[in-house]
Amino acid sequence: AFIKPYIADTSKLLRNAIKEGKNILLEGQLGTLKDTDHGIYPYVTSSSTLAGYAAVGAGIPPYEIKDIIAVTKAYSSAVGEGPFVSEILEPVEAEELRRRGGDKGEYGAKTGRPRRVGYFDTVATRYGCALQGATEVCMTCLDVLSYLETIKVCTGYELDGKVYKDFLTTADLYRAKPVCVELKGWNCDIRGIDSFDKLPKEAKDYVAFIEKEIGVKISMVSNGPKREEILYR
Repeated sequence: AFIKPYIADTSKLLRNAIKEGKNILLEGQLGTLKDTDHGIYPYVTSSSTLAGYAAVGAGIPPYEIKDIIAVTKAYSSAVGEGPFVSEILEPVEAEELRRRGGDKGEYGAKTGRPRRVGYFDTVATRYGCALQGATEVCMTCLDVLSYLETIKVCTGYELDGKVYKDFLTTADLYRAKPVCVELKGWNCDIRGIDSFDKLPKEAKDYVAFIEKEIGVKISMVSNGPKREEILYR
């Protein structure tokens, strides 16, 4: 009885909303690499995590989805097993990022299980954006990296003496080594800064470097977990 007023023919409701010119926001779960068809099988979920599937789930025409925002952190993280090319394997370095990361650290919300962390992976992110059809990118947790004097970014995968810029199959990912570029960090607290233009040059350069590598506009950057801490470019 409590939820009865909220039950409706959802696809009809959304189609009518489209006719009326209303804005509709569809939120996806998990990321590209967890997609059952295009992810790092078998470390995937049971359904598609791609934006294209949103039209199917919502019951609206695919051509009605006009803007696709891919969300990524300013570094990499992973839950559970599977290949992770840019993973930080040095325990102290990894734990430092893990402790500072996310909203309350990179630990499972319910289990407290430590998440795996690594450098930003432009190869995987470019692949993810391509499959999502991303029209823009939101980069979160930029403030987390403020403690670093230099920041590594993974720009390629080395396998059998060759460097690849394209994402590899699961078996090859296990053998691949990260090819990294080291950028100068801003090494100061950026929390509280309310405009992207006011960020330190090194922070803006970090975003611009990644934007060029992934080939999609980074339109939003967050320097904290609150809604008002999203900075627009």
